[in-house]
Amino acid sequence: MGIIINLDVMMAKRKKSLTELAAEVDLTLANLSILKNNKAKAIRFSTLEAICKALDCQPGDIIEYVKEEE
Repeated sequence: MGIIINLDVMMAKRKKSLTELAAEVDLTLANLSILKNNKAKAIRFSTLEAICKALDCQPGDIIEYVKEEE
């Protein structure tokens, strides 16, 4: 598994749509969707900071490490 992005969970908790969050964070819908669907290979700290500010949460609320099965 590895790193999991729980952006959809935090968006649901804060009742924010992808469009609303994209506007607040100044990201395209396509890029935010890639992140939300766990397709991203990396995230900039500035983007993570903006998302945390918009959703009033901590990075650990969005990013989770899941140990892979051996």
